[in-house]
Amino acid sequence: MPRAGLTPALVAEEAARLSDEEGFDSLSLAAVAKRLGVATPSLYKHVDGLTGLRGEVALLGTNGIGEAVQRAAVGRSGTDALHAAADAYRRYAHTHPGRYVALQQLPRWVGPAPELSTDPVEALAAVLRGFGIAEEQMVHAIRALRSALHGFVDLETRGGFGLPEDVDESYALLVEGFARTLEHWPGSGRRR
Repeated sequence: MPRAGLTPALVAEEAARLSDEEGFDSLSLAAVAKRLGVATPSLYKHVDGLTGLRGEVALLGTNGIGEAVQRAAVGRSGTDALHAAADAYRRYAHTHPGRYVALQQLPRWVGPAPELSTDPVEALAAVLRGFGIAEEQMVHAIRALRSALHGFVDLETRGGFGLPEDVDESYALLVEGFARTLEHWPGSGRRR
């Protein structure tokens, strides 16, 4: 018997929780249906198969990390905003590992640019504007920042840092080094 009150949003949230607990690659309609106490075919009323379900998890992850970064940076500027945003980014990836993996693949699951409640790229752009990054340089700066943050977080979550030095200190140094790079970004109006 179908569970009363089941909605696309509830299905997506349960899929996201499952992804965070078991890993995004292990997400399946059958596993979500079991957790919700319904038959697998009844999920098709709420999501467009496994591809649709993965897309919903990716959207939840994208909105979630965007909101976390934006919240952390509000009321701050420059290096302070960058550290807060970077810490929020890393914390989100650790707290929601399945969603984090999914959001890296968002276009694969949902196609053209979906409507986001909080675009993480725009949240990072707002932080970068505090460094005087020229608009024509913004895409390049965002790509570099995302690559640095994601590269560190990905290596960290996969166990890639086996040396005894403090990983938190390494991350703080990465962000501080990037802040110094932003202060002297090529083609930007602000130089220190």
